[in-house]
Amino acid sequence: MALPTASRIRIVLIGTTHPGNIGAAARAMKVMGFDRLVLVSPKHFPSGEATALASSADDVLAKAQVVETFADAIAGCPLVLGTTAHARSLPWPTYDLRGAAEHAIDESHHHEVAIVFGREKTGLHNDEVERCHHIVTIPTNDAYTSLNLAQAVQLMMYELRLHALAASDQTTPAFTPPSDWTPQPPEQLEVFFDRLERGMLNVGFLNPAQPKRLMQRLRRLFLRARPDENELNILNGIASALLDAPPKKAGQANASSGQENV
Repeated sequence: MALPTASRIRIVLIGTTHPGNIGAAARAMKVMGFDRLVLVSPKHFPSGEATALASSADDVLAKAQVVETFADAIAGCPLVLGTTAHARSLPWPTYDLRGAAEHAIDESHHHEVAIVFGREKTGLHNDEVERCHHIVTIPTNDAYTSLNLAQAVQLMMYELRLHALAASDQTTPAFTPPSDWTPQPPEQLEVFFDRLERGMLNVGFLNPAQPKRLMQRLRRLFLRARPDENELNILNGIASALLDAPPKKAGQANASSGQENV
């Protein structure tokens, strides 16, 4: 059975070093009805090993998009889900596999969705996690948590197919966004984050020696809120006011600055 929203869900593999994992992931995707594969700087691709392990999913490999950066891979996706097994110093909104699949299918009725898998050995880097709206975890055995990349993709594809089939039987979608809400894609938010950081530095709200933690918290806040175009215009207006304000002189930092470590 064809899945009506599969074309809006892209599977992103970052920095894959073993081409066999690319082929096996393509096979896992096709058998569950998905075919949009995006590869970020793969070490070996195209590859005969990838083709061999793809079995009859050569068409998924043939149409795979190869990009240089993570930003290119998720461009135009108002929802980005990143799979990771590593705990983060700043907790990020988290789904289990089933919840992530349900959320992805629901939102794919309305816009593009990216599901991201990190490198075989190191997974997603912190700066990549910070561009994801939610992270996804797979509950593995505490005594042995190692899960092959292609196996993780297969588990995700299975859950996606289950929820897609269930959704196709519903007369009313499980998720209906407000008619005036279209969340903005990552590239638009990155422009805002850059302007906000520079504006806060300009008025002395942000400690230039330690800006990272506060910006992480603000990223988490706005990624959770997922502003639409009008809301983002308002936020950019605030950032513009901060950038246009007279710069703070040394020793005039706001009393609230330095709270980024909280």
